[in-house]
Amino acid sequence: MSHSPCVRTVVSCTLLVIALGAGVTACGSDGNPLADKPYDAADQISFNTPTGAGKRADPDKPLEVVAKSDEDRITDVTAQDATGRFVAGELDADGRRWHSTSPLAANAHYTVQVSTEDENGAPGRKTLTFDTNTPATRQRLKVTFGPKAGEYGVGQPVTAQLDQAIKDKAQRAIVERALRVDSVPAVEGSWYWVSDKELHYRPKDYWPAHATIQAHSNLDGIRISDRLWGGPAAPLKITTGAKLLAVTDAAAHQLTVYKDDKEINQIPVTTGKPGFETRNGVKVVLEKQYFVRMRGSTVGIAEGTSDSYDLPVYYATRVTWSGEYVHAAPWSVGSQGYENVSHGCTGMSTSNAEWFFDTFHPGDLVKVVNSNGKEMENFGNGFGDWNLAWKDWRKGSALTNGTPDGPKPQDAARVQPAAL
Repeated sequence: MSHSPCVRTVVSCTLLVIALGAGVTACGSDGNPLADKPYDAADQISFNTPTGAGKRADPDKPLEVVAKSDEDRITDVTAQDATGRFVAGELDADGRRWHSTSPLAANAHYTVQVSTEDENGAPGRKTLTFDTNTPATRQRLKVTFGPKAGEYGVGQPVTAQLDQAIKDKAQRAIVERALRVDSVPAVEGSWYWVSDKELHYRPKDYWPAHATIQAHSNLDGIRISDRLWGGPAAPLKITTGAKLLAVTDAAAHQLTVYKDDKEINQIPVTTGKPGFETRNGVKVVLEKQYFVRMRGSTVGIAEGTSDSYDLPVYYATRVTWSGEYVHAAPWSVGSQGYENVSHGCTGMSTSNAEWFFDTFHPGDLVKVVNSNGKEMENFGNGFGDWNLAWKDWRKGSALTNGTPDGPKPQDAARVQPAAL
C-alpha cells in the first residue's frame, strides 16, 4: 500500500516547512498530513462478515472490525443500513477492535465505512457492504402508535401499543431505542413503560403550542430475542393547537381558563361533595359527548339510595375513564360558585358548559386543586402522565436508568458511532 512519508504530528511538519523556507511543502499537498488522500486500508483490517456474492451475514452475530497489525489502529467506524438506520458500536481503547452493540436487522443491506491510521499517522479508508439473511424464526412484534392523526392539545401523550409483552429490560431497551418521536419545535422527551405492552411518550414540559409531532419505528427486522423480531409499524403525525389549561379550585368553586398562559374566562362551578370528592391533579381531555346518560349504578351507587341518580347530561367533556366530566349541570346552578354538591364531576351552567365544550378538545389540560379527593391516577384512568415529576418519569425508561438529567433517551445509546 502507498503510505505518506509524513510523521504523525502536524507540528513536526510545520517546523519542516519553516526550515525549508516559505512556499515549500513537505507533508502532503499543503503541509498537513490530514490533507493526504486516504489509502486503501483493506490490508490493515478484517471483518467477521461474508462479502462474497450470494453470501449473507447472520444478524444474530455482532459486526466486528479488527486491525491486523499492532502498528495500525482503527479511528472510526460507521455502519448504516439502506433505510438510514445506524448501528451503535464500541471501539476498544487501543483502537485495535470495533464491535457493534445494537442488533443488526434481518434481510438488510449494510454499508460500513472504516477509517484507520498507520504508525506514521497516515489515514486509511475502507468501505464494505454486506447483506444479512432472513432468520428462520418469523415471529414479529407489532407496534401501533396513538392517538389517531389530527390536532390535539399540548397535553396529549404519544402512545405505543405492543401486540406482545416485553418484560426483559434488555429487550425493552432494543424496542424503546427503535421507537422515535420528533417534534418541531424540538423538545426533550422520553418514553415510559406503562406496562409490558404499552409505552407513553411525553416531553419534560407540555408540548409547544402549534407544534408538529411525528412518531415512527425503526424496529422492522431488528432481533429482539431468540424468537422475536421487530415488525413494520405505521408512522404517526399529530399537531398541537393553542395551549389551553383549565384550573379548577375546588375550595373556591371557580374554574379559570388560560389560553397560551393568559386568563380568558372564569366560571363558577361545583365539584365533588364529601364522599365523592373530585380528584386533584392534571388530567387530559379524552373525548367530548354532546349528550350522556349518567347513572349512579355505573359508578357503584345502588339504585334507590339517597345518592342514586339517573340524569340526561349535555356538553360533557370527559377527563377520566371512570366517569369524571366537565359538563352542564342546570340542577345545581344555585350551588355553583358556593358549594360542592356533585358526585365527582365539575358542573356548571348550560351556557358555560357549551362554551367549555366548544373551546376544549382532546389533549387539552384540566387541573384540579384544593380538593379533598385523592390524586389523579398516573395511568389506567385516562392520562395522568403529567402528575409524575420529570425525574420519576425518566425512571420508566429502559434507556435513561432514571437519571433526571444527562443524555436524552434517543441519544442514550450513541456510543460509537451512533444508535438507531
